[in-house]
Amino acid sequence: MHKTLIALSLALTATAFAATPNDTLVIQQSADYPTLDPVMSYDTGSGQYVENIYETLVAYKGNSVRTLEPLLATKWTQANGGKTWTFTLRKNVKFHSGNTMTCNDAAYSFRRALVVNNPDSWTWFISESLLGTASNAKDDKSVTWAKISGAVSCNSAGQLVFKLPKADPAFLAKLAYAGSGIVDQKQAAKLGEWDGKEATWKKWIGKDLNDSALSKAPSGTGAYQLVRRDANATLLRAFDGYWGGKPKIQNVIVQKVPELATRLEALKRGDADFVEIGPRPNLQQLQGAQNVTILDNLPNNTASALFMNQKISDKRVLGSGKLDGKGIPANFFADVNVRRAFSYAFDYGRYIKEVQQGKGMQRTMALPDIFPGYNEKGRKYTFDTKQATASFKKAFGGQVWKNGFVLTARYRAGNDAQQTAMEILKRNIEALNPKFKVNIEGKQWSEMLEDSRTGKEAMIAIAWSPDYADPDNFMYTYYSSQGYYHSRLNYTDKQVDTWLDQARSTTDAKKRDALYAKVGNRAFDTAPFILQPAGVAFTVYNNRVKGISKATYNPMLSFSGAGTSGTFWKDLSKQ
Repeated sequence: MHKTLIALSLALTATAFAATPNDTLVIQQSADYPTLDPVMSYDTGSGQYVENIYETLVAYKGNSVRTLEPLLATKWTQANGGKTWTFTLRKNVKFHSGNTMTCNDAAYSFRRALVVNNPDSWTWFISESLLGTASNAKDDKSVTWAKISGAVSCNSAGQLVFKLPKADPAFLAKLAYAGSGIVDQKQAAKLGEWDGKEATWKKWIGKDLNDSALSKAPSGTGAYQLVRRDANATLLRAFDGYWGGKPKIQNVIVQKVPELATRLEALKRGDADFVEIGPRPNLQQLQGAQNVTILDNLPNNTASALFMNQKISDKRVLGSGKLDGKGIPANFFADVNVRRAFSYAFDYGRYIKEVQQGKGMQRTMALPDIFPGYNEKGRKYTFDTKQATASFKKAFGGQVWKNGFVLTARYRAGNDAQQTAMEILKRNIEALNPKFKVNIEGKQWSEMLEDSRTGKEAMIAIAWSPDYADPDNFMYTYYSSQGYYHSRLNYTDKQVDTWLDQARSTTDAKKRDALYAKVGNRAFDTAPFILQPAGVAFTVYNNRVKGISKATYNPMLSFSGAGTSGTFWKDLSKQ
């Protein structure tokens, strides 16, 4: 091991590392990450490593979320009405193990994703495309080995071939997801992972691979390979055999530093190049720091909302369970007038001013405005106490206004933005009628996720970050009765479902845009949730780091967001 690398390794348990050399990138974050196995990588913490250790067939071009370019694939073609995709793969590409990448490795990688398809993994959406179901073979008996091996294979020319049961307009974007990186089959089998054979595939169905052998010893084609990982830090070094050339950053250290103040001081001193900043108000603590650059007005690719559950399953949340001023019935939010009243009662402008410090915008739909399909002319709610009052007086035949209610709303404990949103809503609702009471509570994230998944929560604050840059990933998630968030909302609209299914089945961009515009306008009428204003993104870094600009920042990378670069590590340098 290189002498510099040895010295850096000795510093892994430190919370700061002063005078970092020009070939070393130091990142400080608040928490650890679950996995380095691509199949299980479904969080931004894991994603920033996976996208630099592994590589996908295609990648987003520059700062675009609409244009994809070749990466491990050099070209591709469509046939059979968009149901057959053929990819020509890059030659002379080496894995970190020294093995040469072949089409068999690519086919194995996707088959492994389809075989495992753990419920906590991203693989549901690639399975949906290739097998016609989001479930694995244990939950859906239609998933067979013949179906999996037929969906992805290699032809006689060594090209990778995908065969879809029906055209999927989002398929190419799904292939850019970091978790679909190509895995070294020989190395995986050597480590005791699935060998890729029919005889053994059933043993791996639905298996939790967060702590897999491949997670501990990853072998990808990316510019960086793992050197060491412990509870406090992860060290990576540039891969000498990388096909794309030698990066200027040779070493990357990611340290776990829970305290925000410690991270910010490390950034100011130059001990760290990037640190997890948190929400925009924390920027005030960096004002006047000479060694720090703040790049502002960057695109936001998330959507946040206050969910109103129309079928609350936990009696403990309901109080009396009646409209008697002491609780709410389980179907409280099933009345559209209640949902409209709450939507009119939220002060969107105040949220932008107080939480986003004036750097925010109200969207017309639960879709990033930088994504295709966004309708900037759509209708949106405004803070209007007269409209809120009128809607409450209509709700449940006038019983809500006459008797009042007690509602418990929850947010992620420690999330100041969500807490403030709830406080704004509480203040405005209670000001309308002295019989209205909204109790807000912080709750541990894991508990709130699980309870809301089973419909126990009445109202929660929640957000969605995209898996792939296609409107379906947001629109279906938020609005469909079959979408990921349905159990937390229990919102069903047959017309919306029809439009969303139609948008999934056509590759005509104009038709899809028109369908999504209809969904957005219909959602204004039905008010399934309170769509929160979208904040303007920013990134903060040490002045020595080069290669960061609005032209390079891509919000689809896991290594993006407040305090990071929105680029691959290999594209950065220091001076």
